[in-house]
Amino acid sequence: MPRHAQVTAAEISRLAGVTRATVSNWRRRHSDFPAPSGGTDTSPAYDLDAVQTWLAARGQLPATSAADDLRTAARAAWAGPSTLLPLVLAASRMTESDLKQLVDLPDTQLPGQASRAIRPYLDEIPGAAGTTYSARDVAPLRALLRCVAEEGARRATEVLAESDPDGSYASGMYDTPAPVASLMAEMLAEPGEPYPAVVLDPACGAGGLLLAAAARGAERLCGQEILASQAAQAAVRLALQTETTRAQVTVRAADSLRADAYPALVADAVLSTPPYGNRDWGHEELAYDSRWVYGLPPKSESELAWLQHCFAHLAEGGRAILLMPPAAAERSAGRRIRAELLRSGALRAVIAFPPGVAQPLHIGLQLWVIERPHPQGALPRTVLIVDTVPTGTPATGQPPSKRQTMDWPAVRENALRAWNDYDRHPNNFDPVPGVAQAMPIIDLLDETVDLTPARHVRATPVPAMPDELAAMSFELRSRMRRAATGLLTLSGGQPWAAVGSGPRSWRTASIADLLRGDALTLLRAPAALRGPMPVPALPSAPRVLTAHDVTAHRPASGPAEEEPAGAEVEIRAGDVILPELLHNGGGTARVADARDAGHRLGRHLHLLRPDPTRLDPWFLAGFLSAEENLSSSSSGTTVVRLDPRRLRVPLLPLAEQRRYGRAFRQLSALRSAADIAHRLADETARTLAAGLTGGALEPPCSPGQPDEGTLEGSR
Repeated sequence: MPRHAQVTAAEISRLAGVTRATVSNWRRRHSDFPAPSGGTDTSPAYDLDAVQTWLAARGQLPATSAADDLRTAARAAWAGPSTLLPLVLAASRMTESDLKQLVDLPDTQLPGQASRAIRPYLDEIPGAAGTTYSARDVAPLRALLRCVAEEGARRATEVLAESDPDGSYASGMYDTPAPVASLMAEMLAEPGEPYPAVVLDPACGAGGLLLAAAARGAERLCGQEILASQAAQAAVRLALQTETTRAQVTVRAADSLRADAYPALVADAVLSTPPYGNRDWGHEELAYDSRWVYGLPPKSESELAWLQHCFAHLAEGGRAILLMPPAAAERSAGRRIRAELLRSGALRAVIAFPPGVAQPLHIGLQLWVIERPHPQGALPRTVLIVDTVPTGTPATGQPPSKRQTMDWPAVRENALRAWNDYDRHPNNFDPVPGVAQAMPIIDLLDETVDLTPARHVRATPVPAMPDELAAMSFELRSRMRRAATGLLTLSGGQPWAAVGSGPRSWRTASIADLLRGDALTLLRAPAALRGPMPVPALPSAPRVLTAHDVTAHRPASGPAEEEPAGAEVEIRAGDVILPELLHNGGGTARVADARDAGHRLGRHLHLLRPDPTRLDPWFLAGFLSAEENLSSSSSGTTVVRLDPRRLRVPLLPLAEQRRYGRAFRQLSALRSAADIAHRLADETARTLAAGLTGGALEPPCSPGQPDEGTLEGSR
């Protein structure tokens, strides 16, 4: 008997492209709306086929993509979505004609042929041994093959991951976001040295960290994951990532602490996000395990057990980078193990992140860098302590407010620059006030052995010599004066004269009219860029311009795929970019320049590409950003969404457009100058205050008032 997929009210709203309130109204007002077929009283579930039939009868079922069809069909997979993963791998290695032939097979032949197609790949995927398909799997099989054919194997894997019931991890188990995984993998690279050949992740989840290592040239990738479905996803994603290279991939499904799948493996590097707060990690049965070289971890310190497991697999000189919860740096139960890590020289760095970098979002996580010292090498004298948390960020345990957004590029830059500088010159590291400090190990070995970066970096006195800090403050004040002068210059110039006794009126056209007249083109990011699990890119790859980049007036910062699918929107100089979601009822259009050209358009953005012979981009951006224009072209209350087709612009000759465009460009430069002056004023004030409180600077004398030395001499 076929398995019937079920959907919740929230999923019905996404399926129909309406709000959840609309679905609730349908349920109350239409007696023929499908009755619940499962779920609970508070969260009922509905038969998917019945819902689709009801929506189609009322014209409420929008056209779907191959990925949408797969997402729907995967819910009806008899043995779960993960059983379809072997077919993703098989389909990705078929020729286009063979794949089309398989898609077009009749229902009676498709399951058998698909079962034969996956046989060569079952050994590569944990838990896939013996997988076969039957008549009840026809719908998801055909939807999967179509998705691979139309949108690619990676997209199909993402959709199956969304439908996996094990995708929502148990408490303490989280996927590592692609930007964080990319940073961790990049920290393993050493200038002038080949990238680590053998990389292990003993809690690999869906394989994000190993994917980041593969993108940088790792030759052997070893992963282990306790959840079989997650291990299968990791195996398939890594196989797709490395099919054009010679990288060897091995993924096993088992508990790494209790049943290590690689007991003899000596890895060049380890990347891991260990499970957090797990008391059932095997404390009793593993009490005499040889891995606990720094002491048996207490039952409450599972993260320190995982850390020592990673250390046990390192070659001499090899490094492990772990994403750890902040409690591991300060809990009294782990004090003895932290002290031994310091004394042995194994702990090389602790880098604190602000809340929101990764799950759980209300906690500021930390990167720990562990190294197995060479037996004949000298033990390090210091540990790098970095705090990338901006001042004013809510404390751990308090979720950041909606107005406070994390500047990930700045966080990444601070962490990577500090680590690279320290890695090259550990004994001559120049401290960064309030951010990074090479702490002597002896200073950390107190009664608490607290490694929390904020308690060392922010509490550290200003390290610069008084004359150096005075020179720095003079340079900052000079830059601030130059910025203020530039701001005054931009705000001056010719007067902005009145038009006359009344405002000027003109004929206008909507963006929809201009699109129909081919005066411009409207573009959006493809669906592939809107899905989860982006593939980490090399640092030299084009970035994605995000909505936050536009509102914050900063360069493109989002990670892009290393191997684009070909449908991405490449930004050109002169493009006009508008945020889809408006904040506080307003938004600013961005005119792409040379620094944006070549990067990719991100989600929640509209790109308008004007014909330069008919429309001036700065003229267009200026009028599109008008508050009354945005207000009349947007909808929503809590979330204000812009419909760019309803925006209107005046119909003016090109020469007149350019005159207005120059004025709007001047206003944009004025805003930028004001932002620069504001940042310099803040940095100057903080530096001078740190110098005063740290004893490196003294207050200036008031005009006409002698200093204390003069007063002393006159007594």
